[in-house]
Amino acid sequence: MLLNQNKALCLIKLLNKSIKNPKTSLEYRNRFTLLTSVVLSAQCTDVNVNNVTKNIYKKYYTPKHFVNLGINKIRNLIKSIGLFNNKAKNIYNLSKILLEKYQSKVPNKFEDLISLPGVGRKTANVVLNAAFNKATIAVDTHVFRVANRTGLSNGKNPEKVENQLLKILPTKHIKKAHHLILLHGRYICKARNPLCKICVINKICLYKEKYE
Repeated sequence: MLLNQNKALCLIKLLNKSIKNPKTSLEYRNRFTLLTSVVLSAQCTDVNVNNVTKNIYKKYYTPKHFVNLGINKIRNLIKSIGLFNNKAKNIYNLSKILLEKYQSKVPNKFEDLISLPGVGRKTANVVLNAAFNKATIAVDTHVFRVANRTGLSNGKNPEKVENQLLKILPTKHIKKAHHLILLHGRYICKARNPLCKICVINKICLYKEKYE
């Protein structure tokens, strides 16, 4: 069973009161470094990504910088991050495409973004949301979990959850809702031992196994 639109809006308003200044926790210098940070964050914590990129972005922060570095040097810079071999290749190749096809600018269209190496649906939506202020929802493990537990969605895969959230939430709340749901999942509605007793949306939530 899904929440109706009124309850969905109430849920977002309650989260908005409890979570101050909701935004991505990734630290970046420009749209390009946001894109590379999101690519690096796959199966890796934002904290770990920030620890690695804080020194990188002081010197390297454009597609041309990373093309000039080459794959091997990029790999050495990010080697403490999981899947660094593939990520180094993807960052080099997407930098090359941005340099040659987009005049070093990050495109603001979903179709263009997902055509870049290492950029999937989630990454594209994060970039559109955070860099271009578009009403998108990126469904990561936190958003997927919270959406299904609360009754905002009953989707079996990230794309279905995304589509259901876009339908049930008013457009003006979608951009912020992405961050609110994600942060709630990261810190309160955890995969194991969710903190239901202090959860501000406990009474609305439809999670059958919640702790009263």
